[in-house]
Amino acid sequence: MRVIRRLKPLIRWGILGGTLFFLSTVLHQHWQKVVAIRLESTGLACLAIALGVTLLAHICAGGVWSRLLQDLRQPVNGVWLVQAYLKTTIAKYLPGNVWHYYGRITAATKAGATLEMATVSVLLEPLLMAAAALVITLVCSQPIVARYGLPIIALQWFTLVIVLASMHPRVINLLVHYVGKLKHKATRTDTGSPSFKLEHYPLLPLVGEIGFLLLRSIGFLLTFLAISPITLGQLPLLLSAFSLAWLLGLVVPGAPGGIGVFEAMAIALLGQTFSPAVLLSVVALYRLVSILAETAGAGLAWLDEQRLL
Repeated sequence: MRVIRRLKPLIRWGILGGTLFFLSTVLHQHWQKVVAIRLESTGLACLAIALGVTLLAHICAGGVWSRLLQDLRQPVNGVWLVQAYLKTTIAKYLPGNVWHYYGRITAATKAGATLEMATVSVLLEPLLMAAAALVITLVCSQPIVARYGLPIIALQWFTLVIVLASMHPRVINLLVHYVGKLKHKATRTDTGSPSFKLEHYPLLPLVGEIGFLLLRSIGFLLTFLAISPITLGQLPLLLSAFSLAWLLGLVVPGAPGGIGVFEAMAIALLGQTFSPAVLLSVVALYRLVSILAETAGAGLAWLDEQRLL
């Protein structure tokens, strides 16, 4: 365990350094073509729509988190939780990549949820997102199979089964019990068994996260259209590559918010179909669109709270 703790920072810095080296190398090789790309008025319109769709995706994700807490039978205000979700999302870019989770746990407990259920909801959310990304990737898996073969698809299926099984009520209720024991040790008070348990599989939140990923994918496609035309035949490849790159940006330790990991994977997965200059421009613009959407969501949530005060 001590060895793993010592190696963990080195692994994170290694991943960050590797992705930055890859991106800087590609950018250095194709810099002339990148700066030659110009945005037309239609491209700017696509980016504006992509910004709106990405903001809608984050609102959808906030609604899914609110639904999770309601499934855990917590007396919380759904609208207030969506606002809290939007305000905390931007914190994922802080070093450590955990502060948005901490903010959501704090917000959920202030809204009336128990610490155990707030923690479980925050742990469930990335699992649901990972499952949603794998579902979309597998539905659009034909281009990935043709390029990388069946082993990568078998690995995705195996991972999906593991993730789906980990969200079963029996597993979640065991987690609730464990979190309750940790709280008991920390406070040295007997809180008893948790009053609320997950009584059914979180199927509706999973559908909601699939909707979230589809909206994020649409934002990516619109950003791509702002730079280069795409055909209907390229849509499955773009959807599967985006979902897989987004998933790796979610789970791979490295830069906060998946910065660098998502971009490197998207370029690697799509590099044989599209020019590196186009891909560099797309991922850079999409990162800008994502940050602007997250900032706008946080700002709008704050303004709405001020209006209600």
